[in-house]
Amino acid sequence: MTLAASQVRSDADLVRAVEDFLYREATLLDEWRLHEWLALFTPTGRYLVPSTDKPDGDPTKDLFLVQDDRFLLEQRVNSLLTRAAHAEYPHSRTRHLVTNTQVAETEDGQVEVRANFAVFRSRNGAVDTYFGRYVHVLERDGDDFRFVTRKAILDLDALRPHGKVSIIL
Repeated sequence: MTLAASQVRSDADLVRAVEDFLYREATLLDEWRLHEWLALFTPTGRYLVPSTDKPDGDPTKDLFLVQDDRFLLEQRVNSLLTRAAHAEYPHSRTRHLVTNTQVAETEDGQVEVRANFAVFRSRNGAVDTYFGRYVHVLERDGDDFRFVTRKAILDLDALRPHGKVSIIL
């Protein structure tokens, strides 16, 4: 998705509502309230993280670090909350920062969102920083929103020194 300047809604109420949604989501992730976070997705929602060498890749053709439909996303959440997820037990401490939010409403009523992110992860005395941009498609759910697609595009050259993404970006 590319939000051209002419597409970005200047509706302050819509932008603020989307920002509130993203801030609430960040809090749920930082507090490891993953079942509540999962409820932010539509039944057909997807979570995508393209590979660092092909950030604008197509999930039907290209390798992605994470390419979860709702079923796989539920499996990921359940796994991360058990001791079996060795890379995240005990849980990392994280802090998700979201900035520079741009919003456009589509003709079919969905909301396209672009925002920058930085996620700091502390574990075993090491701090890793993941940064990039979010490209989301949201669906209205009453006065709130739900993810149709939640895409985190990393601006890292590679996953060094961490080597993997074991948290939800």
